[in-house]
Amino acid sequence: MTAWVLRSGWCVSAWLRSVVRGVSVGLVLAAALPAHAQDVRFERVAEGVYAHIGDTGARTVANQGLNANIGLVLTPGGAVLIDSGATAGSAQRIQDAVRRVTPLPVKWVINTGGQDHRWLGNGWFQAQGAQLIAHAQGEADMRNRGNDHLEGLRAALGDGVAGTVPTLPQRWIAGTDERLELGGVTFEFRHRGGAHTPGDMLVWLPQQGVLFSGDVVYVDRLLGVIPVSRTLPWLATFAEIERLAPARIVPGHGRVTDLQTAQAETRDYLMALRAHMKKAVDDGQDIGTAVKAFDGRRWQQLHNAADLGPGNASRTFLELERE
Repeated sequence: MTAWVLRSGWCVSAWLRSVVRGVSVGLVLAAALPAHAQDVRFERVAEGVYAHIGDTGARTVANQGLNANIGLVLTPGGAVLIDSGATAGSAQRIQDAVRRVTPLPVKWVINTGGQDHRWLGNGWFQAQGAQLIAHAQGEADMRNRGNDHLEGLRAALGDGVAGTVPTLPQRWIAGTDERLELGGVTFEFRHRGGAHTPGDMLVWLPQQGVLFSGDVVYVDRLLGVIPVSRTLPWLATFAEIERLAPARIVPGHGRVTDLQTAQAETRDYLMALRAHMKKAVDDGQDIGTAVKAFDGRRWQQLHNAADLGPGNASRTFLELERE
């Protein structure tokens, strides 16, 4: 497809404009969403690059577990989806939203990490013919936690998980720095040992200057340090973002943002947690004292801060004990 575009004299930007302008009303989803369902809508980030900004709160029936951001990149060879949603139902809503942007089929789905809303929609897209891609360091995590994710979603969403089957990617990115040409567009991948989950990787679009960070970057809501998280490589991954210096960052959660905001709401919080907990461990403090003494007032305005803060602090303390 790339060769055809070059021989025909088209440039990718002109082709993208023609595709988006050519979307017909007939491609709007055929069946209306349930009255309680929240809308899935892709907004333009750059030419040919779009993002759906999900809820910053909990997984609910209304959002069908889609409390995270999803990306869409248009290429001459088909659409590329960044993450697939948390359920088969949310995947179908994502597909319907794609059709409101472009008639192109979703040919590739890139999972940026191993949290449920990054990949449990995989099965639905695979059934439509998409190739699924993720980092190999996330495979064990996906296998180990897939059914647990599904049970947790069932408790929150009830019948909203119907048809959802944890489905692993067919293609694994193995290295720390990899590049793929998908549909004639360059995608670069960066993995520095994991972050929120072991398979967390950056998806960099060098031609557009846009970075999809997955759960490496949180803005507007407090990040979550969960049992599989590792804060040291998380910061190493963030350092790679700083090296790339993207013009726009589509975070895992929160509004499309810039590097300065990402530093303030993700990097600085992780650095403060680690510095405090390292001193506590070195001084022989017990975990309860260390957690209570952490000063998180700088981030208390972020959504979920009160709920997630104590757990983040205690897990970071335990990580520092192991280092």
